[in-house]
Amino acid sequence: MAKRLTREEILNAQDMRTETVHVPEWGGEIIVRTLRGDEYEHYEESLLSGRGRSRHVIYGEIRAKLLVACIVNENGNRVFTEKDIDALKSKSAAALDRVWTVAQRLSGLSAEDIEGLAKNYGADRSDDSGSD
Repeated sequence: MAKRLTREEILNAQDMRTETVHVPEWGGEIIVRTLRGDEYEHYEESLLSGRGRSRHVIYGEIRAKLLVACIVNENGNRVFTEKDIDALKSKSAAALDRVWTVAQRLSGLSAEDIEGLAKNYGADRSDDSGSD
Protein backbone atom coordinates (compact mmCIF):
# COMPACT_ATOMS: atom_id res chain seq x y z
CA MET A 1 0.00 0.00 0.00
CA ALA A 2 1.25 3.49 -0.85
CA LYS A 3 2.28 5.86 1.90
CA ARG A 4 -0.35 8.41 2.89
CA LEU A 5 1.10 11.87 2.81
CA THR A 6 0.55 14.39 5.54
CA ARG A 7 -0.39 18.01 4.94
CA GLU A 8 3.16 19.07 5.79
CA GLU A 9 4.71 16.55 3.41
CA ILE A 10 2.51 17.75 0.56
CA LEU A 11 3.16 21.45 1.20
CA ASN A 12 6.91 20.90 1.62
CA ALA A 13 7.32 18.67 -1.43
CA GLN A 14 9.75 20.07 -3.99
CA ASP A 15 7.53 19.52 -7.02
CA MET A 16 8.58 22.41 -9.28
CA ARG A 17 10.66 21.00 -12.11
CA THR A 18 12.86 22.84 -14.59
CA GLU A 19 14.44 21.84 -17.86
CA THR A 20 17.09 23.55 -19.94
CA VAL A 21 16.10 23.84 -23.60
CA HIS A 22 18.54 24.53 -26.41
CA VAL A 23 17.01 27.03 -28.85
CA PRO A 24 19.35 27.35 -31.84
CA GLU A 25 17.18 30.06 -33.41
CA TRP A 26 17.88 32.24 -30.37
CA GLY A 27 21.54 31.29 -30.13
CA GLY A 28 21.58 29.51 -26.78
CA GLU A 29 19.67 27.88 -23.97
CA ILE A 30 16.77 28.87 -21.76
CA ILE A 31 15.28 27.45 -18.58
CA VAL A 32 11.67 26.32 -18.63
CA ARG A 33 9.81 25.50 -15.42
CA THR A 34 6.57 23.92 -14.36
CA LEU A 35 3.54 26.17 -13.89
CA ARG A 36 2.39 26.65 -10.30
CA GLY A 37 -1.26 25.87 -9.64
CA ASP A 38 -2.28 29.54 -9.56
CA GLU A 39 -0.37 30.22 -12.78
CA TYR A 40 -2.08 27.27 -14.45
CA GLU A 41 -5.50 28.68 -13.51
CA HIS A 42 -4.52 32.17 -14.75
CA TYR A 43 -3.16 30.73 -18.00
CA GLU A 44 -6.35 28.82 -18.71
CA GLU A 45 -8.57 31.78 -17.90
CA SER A 46 -6.43 34.11 -20.06
CA LEU A 47 -7.12 31.97 -23.13
CA LEU A 48 -10.88 32.48 -22.94
CA SER A 49 -13.07 35.19 -24.40
CA GLY A 50 -16.77 35.81 -24.05
CA ARG A 51 -19.12 35.07 -21.19
CA GLY A 52 -21.18 32.18 -19.94
CA ARG A 53 -22.07 29.61 -22.57
CA SER A 54 -20.61 31.85 -25.29
CA ARG A 55 -17.01 31.46 -24.10
CA HIS A 56 -14.44 30.38 -26.65
CA VAL A 57 -10.70 29.77 -26.71
CA ILE A 58 -8.42 32.49 -28.12
CA TYR A 59 -5.90 30.41 -30.02
CA GLY A 60 -3.61 33.26 -31.16
CA GLU A 61 -1.69 33.54 -27.89
CA ILE A 62 -1.57 29.98 -26.57
CA ARG A 63 2.18 29.55 -26.99
CA ALA A 64 3.35 33.05 -26.08
CA LYS A 65 1.27 33.19 -22.89
CA LEU A 66 2.60 29.86 -21.67
CA LEU A 67 6.18 30.88 -22.41
CA VAL A 68 5.76 34.11 -20.46
CA ALA A 69 4.75 32.03 -17.45
CA CYS A 70 7.36 29.29 -17.82
CA ILE A 71 10.65 30.80 -19.05
CA VAL A 72 12.74 31.69 -16.01
CA ASN A 73 16.27 32.77 -15.15
CA GLU A 74 18.76 30.93 -12.94
CA ASN A 75 17.02 32.27 -9.82
CA GLY A 76 13.62 30.96 -10.94
CA ASN A 77 12.25 34.42 -11.75
CA ARG A 78 10.27 35.00 -14.93
CA VAL A 79 12.20 36.46 -17.84
CA PHE A 80 9.11 37.89 -19.58
CA THR A 81 5.92 39.69 -18.58
CA GLU A 82 2.55 39.77 -20.27
CA LYS A 83 3.71 42.97 -22.02
CA ASP A 84 6.10 40.73 -24.02
CA ILE A 85 3.38 38.54 -25.55
CA ASP A 86 3.23 40.37 -28.88
CA ALA A 87 7.03 40.41 -29.16
CA LEU A 88 7.21 36.67 -28.46
CA LYS A 89 4.51 35.99 -31.05
CA SER A 90 6.81 37.55 -33.67
CA LYS A 91 9.61 35.03 -32.98
CA SER A 92 10.31 31.85 -34.95
CA ALA A 93 7.39 29.43 -34.90
CA ALA A 94 9.84 26.52 -34.68
CA ALA A 95 11.53 28.02 -31.61
CA LEU A 96 8.23 28.86 -29.93
CA ASP A 97 6.88 25.37 -30.58
CA ARG A 98 10.03 23.69 -29.23
CA VAL A 99 9.89 25.64 -25.97
CA TRP A 100 6.09 25.40 -25.70
CA THR A 101 6.24 21.61 -26.03
CA VAL A 102 8.59 21.43 -23.02
CA ALA A 103 6.51 23.90 -20.97
CA GLN A 104 3.36 21.99 -21.85
CA ARG A 105 4.88 18.63 -20.82
CA LEU A 106 6.35 19.95 -17.56
CA SER A 107 3.03 21.53 -16.60
CA GLY A 108 0.88 18.56 -17.54
CA LEU A 109 -1.07 20.60 -20.08
CA SER A 110 -2.44 18.56 -22.97
CA ALA A 111 -4.03 19.58 -26.26
CA GLU A 112 -7.27 18.10 -24.91
CA ASP A 113 -7.05 20.45 -21.90
CA ILE A 114 -7.00 23.45 -24.23
CA GLU A 115 -9.83 22.08 -26.36
CA GLY A 116 -11.94 21.55 -23.25
CA LEU A 117 -11.38 25.03 -21.81
CA ALA A 118 -14.42 26.75 -23.25
CA LYS A 119 -16.64 23.83 -22.29
CA ASN A 120 -15.24 23.50 -18.78
CA TYR A 121 -15.08 27.20 -17.97
CA GLY A 122 -18.05 28.50 -19.93
CA ALA A 123 -20.88 26.07 -19.37
CA ASP A 124 -21.16 26.40 -15.60
CA ARG A 125 -20.44 30.11 -15.20
CA SER A 126 -23.02 32.85 -15.07
CA ASP A 127 -23.21 35.38 -17.90
CA ASP A 128 -22.70 38.14 -15.34
CA SER A 129 -19.42 36.68 -14.05
CA GLY A 130 -17.57 39.89 -14.85
CA SER A 131 -14.80 38.18 -16.79
CA ASP A 132 -14.27 38.57 -20.53
